[in-house]
Amino acid sequence: MWARSTTWTITTKQKTPAVLFFGDSIFDTGNNNNLITEMRCNFSPYGMSFPSGVPTGRFSNGKVASDYISEFLGVQPIVPAYFDPELQPEDLLTGVSFASGGSGFDPMTPKISRVWSMLSQLTYFQEYVERVKKLVGQKKTDQLLTKGLAVVVAGSNDLVITYYGQGAQWLRYDVHYFTTMMAKSAASFVMQLYGYGAKQIAVIGTPPLGCIPSQRTLKGGLRRNCAQDINYASQLFNVKLSIALDQLAKTLPNSNVVYIDLYSPFSHIVANPQDYGFEDIKKGCCGTGLVEAGPLCNRFTPVCSNVSGYLFWDSFHPTQRFYKILVKILFEKYIHHLF
Repeated sequence: MWARSTTWTITTKQKTPAVLFFGDSIFDTGNNNNLITEMRCNFSPYGMSFPSGVPTGRFSNGKVASDYISEFLGVQPIVPAYFDPELQPEDLLTGVSFASGGSGFDPMTPKISRVWSMLSQLTYFQEYVERVKKLVGQKKTDQLLTKGLAVVVAGSNDLVITYYGQGAQWLRYDVHYFTTMMAKSAASFVMQLYGYGAKQIAVIGTPPLGCIPSQRTLKGGLRRNCAQDINYASQLFNVKLSIALDQLAKTLPNSNVVYIDLYSPFSHIVANPQDYGFEDIKKGCCGTGLVEAGPLCNRFTPVCSNVSGYLFWDSFHPTQRFYKILVKILFEKYIHHLF
């Protein structure tokens, strides 16, 4: 077990017994490792900055957002994946990640990616609850779920993979209809989480997706500017998600449902990289940084020599250092809304 770090812990009014994570690669700590999918990264150079340089299946050079959220809450510094074969019974009591890289709120997204759907994650959450009951009994399980925090992040793959990547904007819906469907699906997911016992639920919106390297490469032209159409779609979804969650929270007794704006701080760092010590924000550290992600970023792919100066690790996912900075900003803003 890794030693617990308290350096970055933010004091809360109540002790958080467990943190549970749902969604996509931002929170995935290795659940895709045994799936037949391109959405895998349990190989070098992924994990090169992780303790002992181990590639765990985290979509970064080291720790990801779920690890830092748990660490800042003083729960545990490393969040195990629910499907980790080395998962110990006691790990269940402090929280696990059900997230699956490549997943999304649109049911089509995980089918395209061949990963665990959000519905599957809910099913495994039910299984998790039963396992915890066998360990500590009904009363302590209820306390864990009531006082614990469930955190959800999804939507990026719906826009990047399904809507724009698969041409859904031409085949099925316009962006307004699609983002409305996404927000409704997100609200439904939260309602089901609540129904299974979670009471403290935080839902994180999408970042400025047009500014990630792969989208800059695809749509930014020679100057590789941020792709404004997908940034607009991201903002549109976030507004609808915030409204849907606010309306839903009013119908769920004894609940605390919080929307977390990721777009604004992410955009601020992209616009002011020097303030945070970042030297390159337009490409990833792995390979050319323009298109490499997943299997295209492998042990034969060269990596940058100063990873701490890069905002992105590959063409889609942030570096460990960026995750740490971003999560700290979010928690300083939202921690008092969560408990």
